[in-house]
Amino acid sequence: MAKQLNPGDLFPDYTVQLTDGRTVNIPQELRGEYAVIIFYRGIW
Repeated sequence: MAKQLNPGDLFPDYTVQLTDGRTVNIPQELRGEYAVIIFYRGIW
């Protein structure tokens, strides 16, 4: 089971592949910045 994040927690190391094929490491991209991460479930 995944650990719940709480306000102020550091974002875990997480890498995603964008639709254009580039790979992005989320913590590296957001270093020194604040962010709101929203996950939603949809029907594709």
